[in-house]
Amino acid sequence: MKNKVNVAIVGVSGYTGLELVKMLMNHDVFNISYLANTSGETKINKIHPCLNGICDLEVHKVNINDIKDTSSLVFLALPHKASMAYAKDLLIMGLKVVDLSADYRLKIDTYEKYYCEHEDKNNLQNAVYGLPEFYKDEIKNANLVANPGCYPTASILAIMPFMEYLNENQSIFIDAKSGLTGAGIKLNNMTTFVNINENMFAYNVLKHRHSPEIVEKISLVGKKNLKINFVPHLIPVSRGMLVSVYATLNTNIDAKNVLKNYYKNEKFIRISDIPVSIKNTTGTNFCDIFVEQNGNDIFVSSSIDNLLKGASSAALVNANLMFDLPEDMGVPVIAHAN
Repeated sequence: MKNKVNVAIVGVSGYTGLELVKMLMNHDVFNISYLANTSGETKINKIHPCLNGICDLEVHKVNINDIKDTSSLVFLALPHKASMAYAKDLLIMGLKVVDLSADYRLKIDTYEKYYCEHEDKNNLQNAVYGLPEFYKDEIKNANLVANPGCYPTASILAIMPFMEYLNENQSIFIDAKSGLTGAGIKLNNMTTFVNINENMFAYNVLKHRHSPEIVEKISLVGKKNLKINFVPHLIPVSRGMLVSVYATLNTNIDAKNVLKNYYKNEKFIRISDIPVSIKNTTGTNFCDIFVEQNGNDIFVSSSIDNLLKGASSAALVNANLMFDLPEDMGVPVIAHAN
């Protein structure tokens, strides 16, 4: 058994921070050594009462020097802009960082167009995009991993098997639906009970900032420039994500065989013979994918847990790879389905 690795989580007040705590509590190698948020002076079970009687670790006001003294690995479960303010110093101190924000996912021009001015351009160049299905070897040698967004994870995994067969002259349409936790823990008018209960609606139509992330990564991995139309929706469930992709092929293929062969060696991709559902992936790190075709038109559907495969369990897989551990160590695989 490997020696224990001390781990810090910065940003434990949110949903993704909670999911990291839950997984790391039972990890064979990673040991939670430091928990922090912007205010501190409390315990984790006071923030998340579901941990009463299970975990009562102190939550500190985040301090870079304390992290250095206690930890070798840091998960930054923070909003964009906040992460890069800490990551730069943590990397100088020799720590490994997995960032769950958008701060290190994109090329500089794209990031600054859709988010804000970047304050750590040097490390941005060295960050590895944390989608293990395509960057596993790079992640193993990385000091900084940029965890993908939840919508891009589900969308890229659905599209990539068919990249070489897609008609570049035809647009791709991505219809994506997410549970409410994807909007974060802070309440806004869009996420009130009255607004979302028995309701479903699109938002940021064709201009969501995950759209350029999808376009950029598909171009880098698949070596094709495709016109992608991305439309996200909120649905009245707590967690889960269903992505439907509509595309046109440039040649005759057996889409089902292409999909099965493409992911035959990936343990967290499950190919489904029937349309996928969020219930079968919620609570796991799996991405379930289904494809159907009508001549040269294809429909691809993927399902993930937006908080896990779309965030926290993906971050744990990346950390496992960074420390030469089995990628599935401590990663949940049993769905919440009845």
